[in-house]
Amino acid sequence: MLYSFTFITMVGGNPKHDAYGFRYWKTPGAFAEYLSTGNIGRFEGFLAAVWSAAFCVVGPEYISMVAAEAKHPRVYIKSAFKTVYWRFCVFFILGSLCCGIVVSHTDPILNDAAGTGTAAGSPYVIAMTNLGINVLPHIVNALLFTSIFSAGNTYCYCASRSLYGLALEGRAPRILTKCWGGNPLLCFAVVLCFAMLSFLSLSSGSNVVLTWMTNLITAGGIINYIVITTTYICFYRACKAQNFDRSKLPYLGRFQPYSAYIGLVWMSFVVIFYGYSAFRPWSVKNFFTYYTMVILAPILYVGWKLIKRTRILRPHEVDLIWEADSINVYETLETDPPVGLWTEVVELVGLRLAQLRGKRQQEV
Repeated sequence: MLYSFTFITMVGGNPKHDAYGFRYWKTPGAFAEYLSTGNIGRFEGFLAAVWSAAFCVVGPEYISMVAAEAKHPRVYIKSAFKTVYWRFCVFFILGSLCCGIVVSHTDPILNDAAGTGTAAGSPYVIAMTNLGINVLPHIVNALLFTSIFSAGNTYCYCASRSLYGLALEGRAPRILTKCWGGNPLLCFAVVLCFAMLSFLSLSSGSNVVLTWMTNLITAGGIINYIVITTTYICFYRACKAQNFDRSKLPYLGRFQPYSAYIGLVWMSFVVIFYGYSAFRPWSVKNFFTYYTMVILAPILYVGWKLIKRTRILRPHEVDLIWEADSINVYETLETDPPVGLWTEVVELVGLRLAQLRGKRQQEV
């Protein structure tokens, strides 16, 4: 809907009949200056934008979290991961382009609402207000609520399962392994406690603390990507050393290992230089806000290696088979074929209706 709004209004389909097109890309320009002026300032603005975008772009890789609970992981996870590329293109790249089309980065309303954490800072809402569109901003606010709820639901699920996995490995309290109906409710309750920190945005003073936490979380997300690319490079080297044919796997990554190296270099560049503003001028507070996770991650890794006395495996020592036989047996016993999304939805609704009818008959 927002993409349609962008196209229709930019060609003149708005109350003011203003066909603004790509006006804001020319005046004041597509790249905003930040800290400095000229080309250096525009490059610094680009770095600041990359850091802000990094907080939003973290998440599509969380599809792998459902592999342990998927009925046909080799089929469903493979299909789901193929949609990640389209999600990045449609939701992130096109969304960023539309934001730059509908509103100027020098818009006073946009700059005043920046950092408030409310829908008033949405470029689409500001563009609708500037064009004299009255009802549509309220609809967008409602849609934003549904997307926020969906994102929160995803993060709660992934965080609770991650905590549960840590508890199973003995890296979190053992009590967190207790489940009810197959669900780690204690882990879910712990995760919801951290969600309460979102109320910090209600106060201007505590909003600063929330900004610090956002920076820490963003750095953690980028480090997560660095770990993912590093892990894949090690996996690729192990496959080469053991003459393991990757084409036999359910999912084959293309353009490897070059894609992994490009991702590793780019993410390392972002995580190293994103906090450069802490040096202009020097600020201890800003430095630790940006670089705490960068310092903490290597300390935790090296500390674990020293305390547990573990070592890095060489490529020919890596176990590429692991529990493949058990997985093959499971998929052989799982005789019902995988179905599509809408078939699953219909079956789920039908199952619940059948359960309700059964309970009513028992009550009668």
